[in-house]
Amino acid sequence: MQFNKEVDASGLNCPLPILRCKKGLSDMAPEQVLKIIATDPGSVKDFKAFCVQTGHELLQLEEHDQSFTFYIKKRVA
Repeated sequence: MQFNKEVDASGLNCPLPILRCKKGLSDMAPEQVLKIIATDPGSVKDFKAFCVQTGHELLQLEEHDQSFTFYIKKRVA
């Protein structure tokens, strides 16, 4: 999947992956895609809830060994 920016939150526990995601999205244009990598198993539930609450779109979730990769499209303001 194509993306505009990547954030690596590997090794960080809740709520740090979400905070890194928010920071990454803050300077992106609407409809751009953020790729974020996390290793916290709780991040799957956290990112799904984050997208529902904020209006951003979770395009794809990939799981590789103990790593999770999320592709999130920034909402239109």
